[in-house]
Amino acid sequence: MSASGGRKLAHVALLPSAGMGHLTPFLRLAALLVARNVQVTFITPHPTVSLTESQALSTFFASFPQIKQKQFHLLPVEKNSFDPFFNHIELIKSSSHLLPPLLSALTPSLSAFITDMTLASAVIPITQAISLPNYVLFTSSAKMMTLFLSYPTLAGSRVLDDLEETDVIKIRNLELMPKSLVPPPLLQKSDNFLKKSFMEDSGKVTESSGILVNTFVSFEFESLGKINDGEVLERPPAVVAIGPLPPYASEKSRLQLAWLDDQPAGSVLYVSFGSRTALARDQIRELGVGLITSGSRFVWVVKNNIVDKEDSQELEEVIGHELMERINEKGLIVKSWVHQEDILSHPAVGGFLSHCGWNSVMEAAWHGVRILAWPQNGDQKVNADIVERIGLGTWVRSWGWSGEMLVNGAEIAERIRACMGNESLRIQALGIKEDARKAVGFGGSSDKGLTELIGMWNQF
Repeated sequence: MSASGGRKLAHVALLPSAGMGHLTPFLRLAALLVARNVQVTFITPHPTVSLTESQALSTFFASFPQIKQKQFHLLPVEKNSFDPFFNHIELIKSSSHLLPPLLSALTPSLSAFITDMTLASAVIPITQAISLPNYVLFTSSAKMMTLFLSYPTLAGSRVLDDLEETDVIKIRNLELMPKSLVPPPLLQKSDNFLKKSFMEDSGKVTESSGILVNTFVSFEFESLGKINDGEVLERPPAVVAIGPLPPYASEKSRLQLAWLDDQPAGSVLYVSFGSRTALARDQIRELGVGLITSGSRFVWVVKNNIVDKEDSQELEEVIGHELMERINEKGLIVKSWVHQEDILSHPAVGGFLSHCGWNSVMEAAWHGVRILAWPQNGDQKVNADIVERIGLGTWVRSWGWSGEMLVNGAEIAERIRACMGNESLRIQALGIKEDARKAVGFGGSSDKGLTELIGMWNQF
């Protein structure tokens, strides 16, 4: 396929891993590439983890008929984890030897293959064997990438074993982050999925053609600079900030917004802990008390089950009848998948009580919504630290990791009032929104990075 004037157009294939947190940035990147005249094939591992993923894919392909969908049928494998998300990644990896004929059959021939960071150890050796440029989409922050890239060296030297919680981790004389921010599984002596993934995938990511990250230069200037200047690794692949990956039009559903339409501008707190995090039942009820006591209007997404699975229990079972009645007087509560884009883009929304999953952080930055951070697991303390340092929000560090303590409703209410009443924080968030839009606008840092990549791909 050629552009006007006979110039060859790039043909890029994308392969996400599992879960909405990883699928969403891949869908947004695919939409962005199509808008820039790149031919896109989207490879979908089959089956998916959840109904939510299946519905998102169906809506996406209906909205972008010019994107080719190629199903990647996975081989059955013994489940090694209680977490369907982890099992599915292992399933994709164990089926990866089936990729070469699928990729070779695509026409025109591929210019590049973009894969999830969690698939690097399985996929990069395959693309190396068929001489196909393989780029990795890193679905967390550049700050988290510094830990990801350096983890095998840190673990090998056993430096993490000898540090106190407040000590700062160093590599090659570079201060990375306090030990307290590191996901606990990475500090365990016993094997676990995250530790194994970091050890295997990090080493292979360094052999990729480049790393794409959903962030922007002014938001993570220091971390991006340290990686690209060789302070984290001696010879890193090029790291290109291409974010925030903007939402595409069909992500907006206009569902569940009638209540929001009647609320004053900036008055509503959006409360969500992402698609994979479920608070303990007693913590859910304390949060409900806190929301009511705070006096703020709110939209609260309640999740009772871990991971992207659909909940079967009724809201009243989870929250309790009395609390449910009080909540309905002040807020909107939902227990199903919502399009976060609908909520954060609404003028009535002025704050976001968030676990600080990276997609949520970038979406808050895109819409200029201040964050009250409550990280639960994984990369979320690292991300909350970025949010606090950049001025997008505040973080109550004493609340710890998920399940470490029961945060009472009175304290939650106090922190909500402080966040929603912080005018300087509101103004800072709007400034970050402006920076985010500039980054992806014509001539912005992310726009330039993506333009240069496409220019390279057009040569293949």
